[in-house]
Amino acid sequence: MQLSWNDPTAIMFAIYLVAMLGIGALGYLGTKNLSDYILGGRSLGSFVTALSAGASDMSGWLLMGLPGAVYVSGLSEAWIAIGLVAGAYLNWRLVAARLRLYTERAGNALTLPDYLANRFEDKGNLLRIVTALVILVFFTLYCASGVVAGARLFENMFGMPYTTALWVGAACTIAYVLIGGFLAVSWTDTIQASLMITALILAPVIAWLAVQGQLQPGQDWHAIVAPEKFDMMRGASLVGIVSLLAWGLGYFGQPHILVRFMAASSVQTIPAARRISMTWMILCLVGAVAVGFIGIPYFALHEGGAAAVNANAETVFMEISKQLFNPWIAGALLAAILAAVMSTLSCQLLVCSSALTEDIYRAFLRKNASQQELVWVGRIMVLVVALVAIGIASNPESKVLGMVSYAWAGFGAAFGPVIILSLWWERMTRAGALAGIVAGAVTVLVWKQFGWLGLYEIVPGFILGWIAVMVVSVLSSSPSTSMRQAHGAVQREFAQLSVS
Repeated sequence: MQLSWNDPTAIMFAIYLVAMLGIGALGYLGTKNLSDYILGGRSLGSFVTALSAGASDMSGWLLMGLPGAVYVSGLSEAWIAIGLVAGAYLNWRLVAARLRLYTERAGNALTLPDYLANRFEDKGNLLRIVTALVILVFFTLYCASGVVAGARLFENMFGMPYTTALWVGAACTIAYVLIGGFLAVSWTDTIQASLMITALILAPVIAWLAVQGQLQPGQDWHAIVAPEKFDMMRGASLVGIVSLLAWGLGYFGQPHILVRFMAASSVQTIPAARRISMTWMILCLVGAVAVGFIGIPYFALHEGGAAAVNANAETVFMEISKQLFNPWIAGALLAAILAAVMSTLSCQLLVCSSALTEDIYRAFLRKNASQQELVWVGRIMVLVVALVAIGIASNPESKVLGMVSYAWAGFGAAFGPVIILSLWWERMTRAGALAGIVAGAVTVLVWKQFGWLGLYEIVPGFILGWIAVMVVSVLSSSPSTSMRQAHGAVQREFAQLSVS
């Protein structure tokens, strides 16, 4: 069923978009300098930090890709959710608080390249350049996946041609990022995260009640759901399970998630933010799996409404929302898909913009640029990156999941080992950091092309990146006295804060 723009569902969409633009305007008023634009002036409290980190992580695949995969294959697809929860928790535990403290002590770093350059006294700026280039390459691809997801939503719901839907979906996100910067993105992420969790709790509960109401006396789900759909080990090999669980490794290197840790108002906000974020994440992932699984008996009992889902399993959440709720509530639930797309795409655009502005424009072209100039350059860079992403996404055959998987692996392997070891290992050197980034990124690029063993490329990329950091650091000259002292000072200060 396609909607017209005077339909209540479409009206709810419009209300949601206007609200996001309004928040962008408020973010504009709160943006005075580059730190405000790309890091929110390090002012985020626990609640906003938690939900912003969660929303920026979970893109459209949470409400489309994961439920669709479970609908087709059953609970064997839930391994990816387990891996993500484990990875996210360890990221909060091992990285979040230390990164927040270290980035402030390392020259008040505003970006990931800035942090690594300051942490390893990168006088020649080679580490800064390599880090920025890796971010731009993989994030442009990541941004393109978000543009494609938004286009698919508008295309499927309103019957727009793909090209029109591409521009409409992208414009919705670009507008408030361009205007409001990090503050607008973080505030809208908080609203969008709340919308997403509401939708993923409400939809499966109502669908479950609908299924229960249709069952005959003495009948249970096994009568209408194939037994293999209940089996998490169905068709699963060791390599397949490891590949799904390994998605959790990606968290340690995702710039759009790490920047949320950097933007927290203080280290003391991190524990509460972790608890809020993990609760939100677990509920959302359980809800997404439940939507897909409950959709199996629901559409078996409602064959007349199953045509769209049978044609494209990723529409299972959309169809349940439209068939079980009145149009106004359905509009709010379906806006959660747009929220998931917009929240991730917006922070990706901002991270790309910050890399171009802080790590290339100011570092090499205009070292004495005013704060106002840098903010406007940042806005221009958002537009430039968005246009490139739209160009990449212009192919109607573009596949969202494949693009996300590639970029996720690239960041996880290139930056994950480097970030962890930079926070925990005093002996790590600039040469080791460079080797780890290059080894991780190149391994992902090569492994992706050949697909050896059917193993997700993040696994060999992360392992080889970790080994490269350690081996090259040990073989290269020891860190300078000032680097050792700075590292020791951060560790002592962190220990005194008693963050748990």
